[in-house]
Amino acid sequence: MFQQLIQLQQRLLAAQWKRSWSTAKQPDKQKRASEAPEAQATKAKAKDRKKSGATSEGVVAQNDPPKSCLTNKKTTFGPLHDCDRVFQNLYGCHDWRITGACKRGDWYRTADLLDKGPDWIMDQVCQSGLRGRGGGGYFSGTKWNFLRTAEANADKVLVMNCAEGEPGTCKDREILRHEPHKLIEGCLLAGFAMGCTRAIIYVRNRFYNEACNLQFALAEAYRHGLLGSSACSTGIRFDILVQRGDRYLCGEETALVKCLMGEIGRPRRRPPFLTEKGYFSHPCLVINAESVAVLPTILRRGPRWWADLGRSYNSGTKLFNISGHVNCPCTVEEEMSMPMRDLIEKHAGGVRGGWDNLLAVFPGGLSTSLINKQVAAEVLMDFECLEAAGSSLGSGALIVVNKQSDPIKVMLRSIQFYEKHTCKQCTYCRDGAIWLPELFDRFVRGEAHPHEIDWTVAIGKKIKDSNPICGLAQGQVNVACSLVDNFRPQIEDRILNCIKA
Repeated sequence: MFQQLIQLQQRLLAAQWKRSWSTAKQPDKQKRASEAPEAQATKAKAKDRKKSGATSEGVVAQNDPPKSCLTNKKTTFGPLHDCDRVFQNLYGCHDWRITGACKRGDWYRTADLLDKGPDWIMDQVCQSGLRGRGGGGYFSGTKWNFLRTAEANADKVLVMNCAEGEPGTCKDREILRHEPHKLIEGCLLAGFAMGCTRAIIYVRNRFYNEACNLQFALAEAYRHGLLGSSACSTGIRFDILVQRGDRYLCGEETALVKCLMGEIGRPRRRPPFLTEKGYFSHPCLVINAESVAVLPTILRRGPRWWADLGRSYNSGTKLFNISGHVNCPCTVEEEMSMPMRDLIEKHAGGVRGGWDNLLAVFPGGLSTSLINKQVAAEVLMDFECLEAAGSSLGSGALIVVNKQSDPIKVMLRSIQFYEKHTCKQCTYCRDGAIWLPELFDRFVRGEAHPHEIDWTVAIGKKIKDSNPICGLAQGQVNVACSLVDNFRPQIEDRILNCIKA
């Protein structure tokens, strides 16, 4: 009798909780009817932007090129001529200070470029077809225009992302170390075009020498009147501040902005977008360092020069990092759309043991999907070609893996990186960072069941379809799917050998 009374009380409490929850979830119709038309329009606009797949910069997922973007009809690409190199001091052979930078063409008639106005600068960027070099590959003219046209009651802020925590990537570090004045001048021109009065350069803590060079170059720019209350004696006020941090997650733009504000560097959901509410409620935009450093050269040489390099809509030059099992790991500037095989053999000395010894390649850093030797022999290093091959250009960091390595151990090390650096906010991403390393570890030892291979794909698909807060979860999915797509026979053989033993 006592147990029946307890069960009855539990049912009553559950029904009461259900009624209170449904009441709390049900919208107040009278309150909604009394809302101002402006508020309802704002909510509808935010809903439409979310449906269209807008990112925090307001760039739609389709990533259509600007209408004024120039094209070409080239069919062969690379090697890049020395006269077309943007980063002429990439290896630090010359003076990186302002005297040496001016000899290489930096700060040449920058005032004349500013006098032409922000409309002219934005038009040149759109015509050139410049795309972001940080990994997303958004057309810069479209992306920058969202901050430029954003209505703001506070000053706009340009944020430079030099975190560079992606394994295999070190291009921004070379820019900070050997070409800091290109970055500073690019910040001035890009910030002026978007209506910003200041810029913040976020530098990774481990880049101590690079941050020192950047600070010294900033002091030189202020001393010569290139920055400050009247940049280049044009009456335009523009200031640049350097801040430092050290976390892989801060490569994600919302986490980076939170870190700059002194908060925990974790991604957040959008809306509100950064162009609406960013750095201390100031509208801001996060841009990669390489994307801005090439801007002064484009404005001086013209958009046609830039558009004639690489394939149409994949134009310009790119800094590629080549590492892994190659004879000469290096960072090199090359023309976009250059064949991957030519890039590896010409600049990195080829694969250790020859091209036939190649197993697979990460074409754009650890977060991009692996491609096998057959695809690597034909694919071009640009956004659209790699996307058609099932991967992406990413940051342009090629990690080469040869046949002497254990591919399953390579993938285990890769997934362990995400296990350590995931922010633990999204449930599926957090649990995937626990399950996937356990599965991969069993695959290495062979102490697994064959159906666990399909579990790996299911976990990756669940993470991808769970609407995570940020795009960094895609890295785990790429590693999981690449393991199954490329090395499923090796996993099955290892399981079979373990059973026989």
